[in-house]
Amino acid sequence: MKQIASFIFVALLLSACSKVDDGRSVTVYVSEDQVFSEPLLKAFEKETGMHVNAVYDSEESKSTGVMNRLIAEKANPQADVYWANEPIRAEVLRKKGILAPYKSPNAAGIDAVFLQKEHYWSGFSARLRLFIVSDNSMKEPSSVFDYANAAFRDGAVIANPLFGTTTAHIAALFSTLGDAQMYAFLKNMKQNGIAIATSNGESADLVASGKYLFALVDSDDVASRLKRGEKVHVVYPDQKAGEVGIFVVPNAVMLLAHAKHPKAAKKLIDYLLSKESEAALAKAACAQIPLHKGVKAPSFFKPIEQLHVMHVDYAEVAQKLMQLQPSLKEWLAE
Repeated sequence: MKQIASFIFVALLLSACSKVDDGRSVTVYVSEDQVFSEPLLKAFEKETGMHVNAVYDSEESKSTGVMNRLIAEKANPQADVYWANEPIRAEVLRKKGILAPYKSPNAAGIDAVFLQKEHYWSGFSARLRLFIVSDNSMKEPSSVFDYANAAFRDGAVIANPLFGTTTAHIAALFSTLGDAQMYAFLKNMKQNGIAIATSNGESADLVASGKYLFALVDSDDVASRLKRGEKVHVVYPDQKAGEVGIFVVPNAVMLLAHAKHPKAAKKLIDYLLSKESEAALAKAACAQIPLHKGVKAPSFFKPIEQLHVMHVDYAEVAQKLMQLQPSLKEWLAE
């Protein structure tokens, strides 16, 4: 009987261990829109035979919902991988000790500016922050600082800077150029009659309708309007020598500390960072920009290697973003 009991105990122990990391299943929390991320995760399942348990952020709590869940689960993590739609919150999680480093071989060839230097997260498939410009405009902007250019007085719109990629872009400019220059710029923007929209999408629609000359939005906002045949075109901001460059918002994928399925997690991370995955997201309706050189960009946009990119430290941007919230609220209220 003792031998039988010992056998059962060992069998149960081995079974428990296999459930911890059998290499055949993985849980991923996802902030990228489900309509774009789910097909890629399904393709991973089909190609590898592994099961993916995906938990998607709701539209109402985009990014923050999953991030807060990961923080709450720190002592007992339920996810193995986090797929974020930008790297700012990845930095919040890194500083809270929720991530584990992993250097994927498929990150080779991606510019170091889009990779956390200690390999806590890796960027891939990005949105660009660029201008959507009305075809009816007799002049067009060339720099984000044209928001303060008297030639465009009362002619430009921008999404509420308290939310989303607009906040991140402003924080990146503060991080790159310094407080003095940027606070002066914000003041001049307001004096130049800038309009505030609720979102990037509304900004793009206001330009497409002809109400405003231009808006700074995400590349997917432009792509959708171009697909609909709206009378708009793309302008890449700050591309001249000495200018700040275009702000890039990559997806970010990361391994969770104390993941229950680390082998499977690393396989999924490798898959998302592959050239094939970037090509798939470039062809999807989100029209994301591959960060691997040589991967074909969406037809509407230039490939990343042809652009003058803003080189930022996303950790500094994350910190600056938090510091700026009170000042941006005051700016909006003025």
